[in-house]
Amino acid sequence: MSTSRSSLMAVANTLHRLPLRPTSSRSIFIRARNLQLRQQSSAAGATATGGAGVATEDASLEPPPAGGHLPSISTSNHLRTTRERALRTPGIKWVDEDEDRSRGETAGVGGREARKMNLYQAVRDALSHALMKDETAVVFGEDVAFGGVFRCTMGLAEEFGQERVFNTPLTEQGIAGFGIGLAAMGHTAIAEIQFADYIFPAFDQIVNEAAKYRYRSGGQFNIVIPRSPIQAKGLLLSSIRDPNPVLFMEPKILYRSAVEQVPIDDYELPLSSAEVLQSGSDLTLLSWGTPLYHCEAALHLLSTPPDSLSPLIPSSLRKTSVELIDLRTILPWDVESIEESVKKTGRLVIVHEASVTGGVGAEIAAEIQKRCFLRLEAPVKRVAAWDLPAALHYEKFLIPDAIRVLDGITETLSY
Repeated sequence: MSTSRSSLMAVANTLHRLPLRPTSSRSIFIRARNLQLRQQSSAAGATATGGAGVATEDASLEPPPAGGHLPSISTSNHLRTTRERALRTPGIKWVDEDEDRSRGETAGVGGREARKMNLYQAVRDALSHALMKDETAVVFGEDVAFGGVFRCTMGLAEEFGQERVFNTPLTEQGIAGFGIGLAAMGHTAIAEIQFADYIFPAFDQIVNEAAKYRYRSGGQFNIVIPRSPIQAKGLLLSSIRDPNPVLFMEPKILYRSAVEQVPIDDYELPLSSAEVLQSGSDLTLLSWGTPLYHCEAALHLLSTPPDSLSPLIPSSLRKTSVELIDLRTILPWDVESIEESVKKTGRLVIVHEASVTGGVGAEIAAEIQKRCFLRLEAPVKRVAAWDLPAALHYEKFLIPDAIRVLDGITETLSY
């Protein structure tokens, strides 16, 4: 999103006209709208007395760069775009390390390679490793034999055979039920649901069979959401090899927009372990998946606000030290790491795409308030989707963006 004056004011103006949130004196949206009205009033007065001067000034404004001023997904500092950074990803575990050690060999980081991949290519690479190392593993779902609608299984049927990578009928409950039965018989079942929107018919199988089956065996149910190609490959391989049922959610918008240098060897990243992307001491900003990039943009706006937002961001807050954390696994989540961070900062802002009511942020907020009550300097803030049904063309106004995250940060810091 561009941060030019005109585009930011247009966002604030449009959001103000929609009845999406209660009026608040601390809201950036409302204050931005009021500021704009005052500027327009001043400009109108200047035009009435001075005439062409204002028009000449507006015409001299330079357009923003094509990519905008804010960090975007493709330019994020949290993407590892060099081989050296990729091979030193925190928590990375090389699967072949034990094999090399048993043979008296040590590959180390120096002997490994990385390749430029986007997220869907990283998912495809992980599936290839899983099928290659585990002869009981099978991949199945709608159109997976053809490569899938997002191309995540391209060429796997030709490489491993159609008895291990095959299409299913259009029945989400059938796909989930088949996977549960297959896993119960000792196979590694990798079931693909083409769109998360279609998973609801399979809730009976997921909630009443998969989750409870494993619960009765003393295990747990996992939900994982990656933010980047490196994370997607490592977390997906860990999810496939975990004995518990795992729901692995792949953000569609990141399939092609997030690009990194990804290690080509087989590796895993730990489940139920949050990662600190940026250390800080004044506020903890917690998210997962795509909203992490909106959080990064919001922190950029906080430290260097554009002219249109500068009067709304107190100068005392611009040097705030914010700790940004990627939760990665939202069930079971890494409560110890978040607790440690909040006890250090005293403030917590949670950002996610799900609605406020019933979202994961509600459980996190309740648990952190219980554990850190005497250390909190402000109430736990949730920045999430509005509790409204919305069509695709209203998604911009429903899901939190950098402006709404910035609003939540400034409100929490000013409490």
